[in-house]
Amino acid sequence: MSLRLAFLGTPDFAVPTLAELVAQGHDIACVYSQPPRPKGRGLDAQPSPVHEFALAAGLAVRTPATLKDAAQQELFAGLELDAAIVVAYGLLLPKQVLEAPGLGCFNLHASLLPRWRGAAPIQRAIMAGDEETGAMIMRMEEGLDTGPVLMAERLPIGRKTHGELHDLLSRLGADLMLRALGALERGTARETPQAPDGVTYAKKIAKDEARIDWSRSAREIDCLVRGLSPTPGAWCDAKGERLKILYAEPVEGRGVPGTLLDDHLTVACGEGALRLVRLQRAGKSAMTADELLHGFALKKGSRLG
Repeated sequence: MSLRLAFLGTPDFAVPTLAELVAQGHDIACVYSQPPRPKGRGLDAQPSPVHEFALAAGLAVRTPATLKDAAQQELFAGLELDAAIVVAYGLLLPKQVLEAPGLGCFNLHASLLPRWRGAAPIQRAIMAGDEETGAMIMRMEEGLDTGPVLMAERLPIGRKTHGELHDLLSRLGADLMLRALGALERGTARETPQAPDGVTYAKKIAKDEARIDWSRSAREIDCLVRGLSPTPGAWCDAKGERLKILYAEPVEGRGVPGTLLDDHLTVACGEGALRLVRLQRAGKSAMTADELLHGFALKKGSRLG
């Protein structure tokens, strides 16, 4: 049995879920994505990853700037949907949209709710030093990520970067969504209200958060680096140039924060030290520490800002 669905999503994180829904034979009545944005050197308007996938798959696509106006809500209701699937869409769904599908609207969220409700759950979990995260399928309500949970999977964070965890949770979430839809079709889905305690909010990453403060502990800076890798990238000043740190490892060491303790890019922190492993200069590709040092001398005793 297939369901008549609308899919609402925008970034590459959402593409695996849409791909699985298509592969399983669900009737995708329409795909909604945010409008094309200027990108690249020419700043030409480019469709989102979800938009591109939908076009390649021959699916109808709509890209309204908002779903708050009555005309868009009428168009959505006219699709006569069984359910709507939402993955990182980026626009709020008003009550009229949430109530239009017969079974409701269901969201894939990349955290263990109620922890890290909001826009940047993967990055915030790593930056906070959480030991685990996961994916959840939630029935959508008017509140921000407040609805009951149908299914969940946990995943240890370990030493993963944002990029690595993003890809794992994207694939895990796609499988989880299929399982949740199967339970809805069979009438066996169980919805569990979120716990009232432990609510945190994953606000968008601000530009000033990306600059490394070497007076913080090595553990804190390590979490920041992994949480912002590969984009936007935690960075510091090296000889007047912005240097992104894409991966580092906490090591033993002590000194004035920001000072190189050797000729191999070991940096003193407020507590402990970090060995810089993977870096990126402005306008250059990512490189190892050894590759960087071949053309960008940073000696013991140098200071990073």
